[in-house]
Amino acid sequence: MAVILCYGDSNTHGTKPLKEVGKLERHGPGNRWPDVMAAILGADHTVISEGLPGRTTVHDDIIEGGMRNGLTVLPAILHSHCPIDLMVLMLGTNDLKNRFSVTAFEIARSLERLIVTTRSEIDVKDILLVAPVPVKEAGVQANAFAGAEVRQAGLTEHIAAAAERQGCGYLDAGQHVAVSDVDGIHWDVDAHHNFGAVMAQAVEARL
Repeated sequence: MAVILCYGDSNTHGTKPLKEVGKLERHGPGNRWPDVMAAILGADHTVISEGLPGRTTVHDDIIEGGMRNGLTVLPAILHSHCPIDLMVLMLGTNDLKNRFSVTAFEIARSLERLIVTTRSEIDVKDILLVAPVPVKEAGVQANAFAGAEVRQAGLTEHIAAAAERQGCGYLDAGQHVAVSDVDGIHWDVDAHHNFGAVMAQAVEARL
């Protein structure tokens, strides 16, 4: 029985594209990519979905609150679910918010911090680092992500380099799905189904 931990943000949680600020809705069970992946992988795999809307890599969000610093809560989550055969790590989108003022290189380095922390906390067998889908400055999220399209330049390349340095698997989500034009951040249900199928194949190969 292989245990796969999916550690991410709202796109792992299954948040629908936002039409109003602060009004979050979620795709139903079976329509979120970790659920789709789990269904394809079958009963010999346990898929744990740990997606939190607004989660960053290493930054406290004093506006949104809610323990959204991915580094702070990571040890507790790891120890709650260990032993873990594969950790799928897909974060970095929320770091692109204007309030954090970080570069693409710094986001990749923050992901490395999460990888190092994971390995120091538990004996995880493998890690698959996923570069998030590029965002668009659109809809109700345009102000929060002002300037993000410029700041994300080179992000996938920096994350790929981080994966190589850390000896992790790597996948570029933007090669397979795109964000919704409704808010420029989240995915529609078809994207979740497409990505779940892609991830099932990638996870099976890593295992």
